[in-house]
Amino acid sequence: MIRAACLMLAAVAVTACGADPVPRPAARTAPVRGLPRIVSINPCVDAVLMHVADPRQIAGISHYSQDPRATSVPLAWAKRFRATSGTAEEVVALAPDLVLAGGHVAPSTLIALDRMGIPIVQIGIPETVAESVEQVRQIADAVRRPAAGAALARRIEDAVARAAPARAAPGGAAPVPALIWQGGGLVPGTGTLADDLLNRTGYRNMSADYGLKQWDVLPLEPMVARPPRVLFSVGTAERQDRMLGHPVLAGLNRRIAIRDYPERLLHCGGPTIIDAAGQLARARQSL
Repeated sequence: MIRAACLMLAAVAVTACGADPVPRPAARTAPVRGLPRIVSINPCVDAVLMHVADPRQIAGISHYSQDPRATSVPLAWAKRFRATSGTAEEVVALAPDLVLAGGHVAPSTLIALDRMGIPIVQIGIPETVAESVEQVRQIADAVRRPAAGAALARRIEDAVARAAPARAAPGGAAPVPALIWQGGGLVPGTGTLADDLLNRTGYRNMSADYGLKQWDVLPLEPMVARPPRVLFSVGTAERQDRMLGHPVLAGLNRRIAIRDYPERLLHCGGPTIIDAAGQLARARQSL
């Protein structure tokens, strides 16, 4: 009765703000004793929930997780759940006990959740592996599954440790100059999770050498004038960066190694770090 009353109040509140009326609530799954009913509106949170939450407590996930071009989870898993675009109407209709979101949420959604008394936990963009591991624990605690969070945290830390280069003695092999190159020349620089992963897996991110910001665009000319030893090409099987086909790069094939870096590895931290660390380690070993 309380939940129904809250939904009616939320519908009135959102309509008063000029939005469409809130849809009728979706049928609730069987409750799991002691666990909150969750709606996630962030695809990176979805990826963590896949490992730490009881599936029965997940009422909804982000629509990005059901998009083959953007998902960081297996599509078969994502299709098991309702997906929303994160609007207040969609979220409220699922009658959650808890909402998990990214750092930026539409004000209308925040207002509706506040008026319903539904708590929201916002997870920012991690800049380091350590920060991402702490977020995993934060999400697991929020869904009341701390043991599952601790287990995933250990898997991430172990994967990064395995991907680190062996250094038998101080002053061992120097880090390999590298660059992660996204469509149109977009490069992750200092203060990004990708930068931390490069540093931990035996590389030196050359972004700073070009004077780039945290996220910045590197034109082809300065990259060619001072090329990295490894260029990680971010793309999908269907779409690769057209700049990589430039004839000038063909003349650098003895100085630069181009390696694939799937786009899904650049979107999120959490369990994605496990695959990303392995990808970077294999690339280094192939040189």
